[in-house]
Amino acid sequence: MVQVDLITGFLGSGKTTFLRRYVQYLVQQGHNVCILENDFGAVNVDAMLLQDLIGEHCDIETISGGCDCDTHQRRMRTKLISMAMRGFDRVVIEPSGIFDVDEFYDILRDEPLDRWYTLGNVIAIVDARLEETLSPQADYLLASEAASAGMVVLSRVQQASAAEADTVVAHLNRALAGCHCARRFGADVLRKVWDTLTDADFARLDHCGWQQTSYVKLHFDEHEAFTSLYFLEIGRTVEQLRTAAQTMLHDARYGHVLRIKGFIPADGGWVELNAARDAITVQPIPNGQEVLIVIGEGLDKAAIEAVVKQL
Repeated sequence: MVQVDLITGFLGSGKTTFLRRYVQYLVQQGHNVCILENDFGAVNVDAMLLQDLIGEHCDIETISGGCDCDTHQRRMRTKLISMAMRGFDRVVIEPSGIFDVDEFYDILRDEPLDRWYTLGNVIAIVDARLEETLSPQADYLLASEAASAGMVVLSRVQQASAAEADTVVAHLNRALAGCHCARRFGADVLRKVWDTLTDADFARLDHCGWQQTSYVKLHFDEHEAFTSLYFLEIGRTVEQLRTAAQTMLHDARYGHVLRIKGFIPADGGWVELNAARDAITVQPIPNGQEVLIVIGEGLDKAAIEAVVKQL
């Protein structure tokens, strides 16, 4: 059977960056890996950031869009069926940051997938600089995406103090308690700077497994609670978009902006912009598509479009 690993995490937690390192480790161990990038949006930006991993022992498949749960489940089921005969021994799935994890487990239990795939590891990525105050919907997603994880891996540890990391773990545990889940995290949280992760660390993650848990579901429409706005061919410079991102992230007039990401042409090449409330990074990438994506709650589309396009 093909082992499936799931990399979960709330919006902007760093799933794609971690997945890159994890898959590189698996390929080094001799595995044939397929990455399944699963994004609710129309443009799968994170898949573009992984293209250089494609090779003899690694490939990438994508699922984008899906206006409702049934459509999304059908697309994932169809994709897994088509992948089953391609000779992979590992599949690593990175879902959207507003993904219902139960949906994934339900799909793996369906025939014929239950005869071809087995769930291996669930690894939850949690930002060590996570905002202290989140909406009930965001706290629920934070908890539900970590509830079954074999391990939690903290991102951006180099930017957080030990006390701040402790506060985030406590926040996660409160969110779990809030949805009546008995799971709590402590020793099963990896708190190392990612540049210092060793083969022993990845081996531990590669054997962390997952846990059967239960919690009370908070019923809401993720697509209505969390909005993704896409802007194509906007014609702005890196500095202009960096300034616009700072404005949107710190001004409530635009809504609660959680993350801004995208690709911008610069100096004959491409750069990736990734912005959260307390950090904005810009780094070169080999290829891109001119797009900016603004993700958050209660977004004012007209106001955001005005600042992005400088209308």
